[in-house]
Amino acid sequence: MELNSGPRTQSVPALERGLLILEHLAQSRRGVTLSQLSSKLQLPRSTGHALLLTYQRCGYVQRDKETGRYRLGSRLHTLANMALAGHTLRSHCSSFLHRLMQDTGATVHLAVMEQGEVILIDRVEPNGTARLATWVGKRMGLHCTALGKAIIAYLPPAVLDDLICKQGLIRYNENTIASIRKLRAACEQIRQLGYAVDDEEEEIGVRCIGAPVHNDKGEVVAAISISGTKAQFEDIPAKAALVKHAAASLSHHIGPLWQELSVTDDLARRDPLPE
Repeated sequence: MELNSGPRTQSVPALERGLLILEHLAQSRRGVTLSQLSSKLQLPRSTGHALLLTYQRCGYVQRDKETGRYRLGSRLHTLANMALAGHTLRSHCSSFLHRLMQDTGATVHLAVMEQGEVILIDRVEPNGTARLATWVGKRMGLHCTALGKAIIAYLPPAVLDDLICKQGLIRYNENTIASIRKLRAACEQIRQLGYAVDDEEEEIGVRCIGAPVHNDKGEVVAAISISGTKAQFEDIPAKAALVKHAAASLSHHIGPLWQELSVTDDLARRDPLPE
């Protein structure tokens, strides 16, 4: 994480440590203990405890009394939703996401890439289905999710190599792509098929199918996906056809508007939060 705004501007070490703690908690599914956090981030135990206690009192972190593990609190989710509410792309995509959800009976996701990370900016979930571990604001794996792969497959090779060098290829299970050679091959197949598949690569028992969304210049600016259980997604080509059709329709809709959307979203992210 790079927080320095320039060589002449001094950053705030305590704030840097605090942000690193939040990022580490966000990457943990089961939560982390104070000892684990202090060891991972090489923080003095007293410093880690003081920061966590401050977060806990403000609602940004919660602690499980039985296990002693810390997790992100609901206040952070609220802030993420407030920040992403300004993403006007969501409003333009909403009807397409709902239609895809109705056609497939699966949970639908929309994501964009920002500063080298794929961020989930919207999700539509059908009634009566098992909830997935996704939320607006979640960072999606570049190499192990259908959304991530649908976007990075169209990046210049040098840019992809740089991203992987910085972020690595975390192995979640035996299905996860863990080598750059296999990832390049997967990207080539995605470009040929027009869609990406997460076949239990991030989470066992869960399959996802994603497709890229293009602007009017043919550039990939977002991706949509459907997610469900392995049993729900037995016929991948049939499901993929629906996702590709939705992505193509969405591309046709937002393509001419993309420049305006990008400017609007940039201004929205710069606006201060309401007091």
